[in-house]
Amino acid sequence: MKNTRDNGLSDRRKATADAKKILLDNYRAAKEAAEPHIEAKQAERLAVATAREERRAERERAKTEERDRSLAAAKAEAEAAEAADRADAEARLEAETSRISRVIEDEAARKAKRDQRYASRKARQS
Repeated sequence: MKNTRDNGLSDRRKATADAKKILLDNYRAAKEAAEPHIEAKQAERLAVATAREERRAERERAKTEERDRSLAAAKAEAEAAEAADRADAEARLEAETSRISRVIEDEAARKAKRDQRYASRKARQS
């Protein structure tokens, strides 16, 4: 059997337009059917992004607190070391002053003994 239908240009164009219309209608129907799922996915993505941002902010806050704690600890250590150095320097100065005063006292005692010996010798000679 021979195809009695004549497929002219206008028939082919009409068939193409009908096919495009059917595809477009199917696309719109699928989009409308999937719309609640899309909104749910968008809400889920938004919740995930919000949670991610909160975790990032919490990490930043923790890092800042840790940095502040370490700076405070370092400052306290530096102050303690400085106080220890100052105390050590004061102790050395006190020891040096004590040693000098003992040397001066010993020298004065020796002079006093020498003067006493000299005076007693003069007294014996006279």
